[in-house]
Amino acid sequence: MREQVEAVLAKVRPTLKADGGDIKLIDVKDGVVQISLTGACSGCPMSQMTLKHGVEKALKEAIPEIKSVVSVDKNAVGGCC
Repeated sequence: MREQVEAVLAKVRPTLKADGGDIKLIDVKDGVVQISLTGACSGCPMSQMTLKHGVEKALKEAIPEIKSVVSVDKNAVGGCC
């Protein structure tokens, strides 16, 4: 499943990079995808919306086994998109 997730993230990545950010896959376990938003997306007030309405939606549409996507950015600071 990790390869499938990486393939979907590769499709989402150009949009994030256009705003100065990026996304890194941390882990996939029991249908939960752990990611880290980096660059301008790290700490952006809109990052939760990007995560849920962009990344999670794309992953769930492509891989029905995905239950949720969570960010592991504990101390995120940075710019905004």
